[in-house]
Amino acid sequence: MRMFKSPELVDFTKYPTVFQAGSIEMGKAEQWQERMANEFKDDAVTFINPRRDDWDASWVQSINDPQFNAQVTWELTGLELADIVVFYFDPDTKSPITLMELGYVAGMKMESGERDILVCCPDGFWRKGNVEMICSNVYIPLFNTFDELVKKLKTKVKSNAYR
Repeated sequence: MRMFKSPELVDFTKYPTVFQAGSIEMGKAEQWQERMANEFKDDAVTFINPRRDDWDASWVQSINDPQFNAQVTWELTGLELADIVVFYFDPDTKSPITLMELGYVAGMKMESGERDILVCCPDGFWRKGNVEMICSNVYIPLFNTFDELVKKLKTKVKSNAYR
């Protein structure tokens, strides 16, 4: 298992790549990305984790702010190039960026039909109904628990369908 975090350059060539889209919300969400990666410590898989160790909340959320622009560009590249995109909606967060990213990736799936996306949205997430509707409309597998998500991801990674 390998993990790349922003702003590291990601190697998309060696193993199946998994972009970890989901709740961060300025540190309010649990460290689910690390928890997931630990489940794959002995597997040939690359995780792309947007949870940045040196995030600076003073960055202006504008295309004109070089640090913010670089972070979002890094995330968009990962969303577009990863073999699998997993989403986790932490019920203790609002996760507006994650909701937006789900719409973005669902749109890519609608255009190409080729996106491999897995979503976990536990009971209690404030917009679970909206997540359910998007997933149902675009045929994205939706899981209620983190463990179900990890189990399905393990099956996909071990299928050797990506490399």
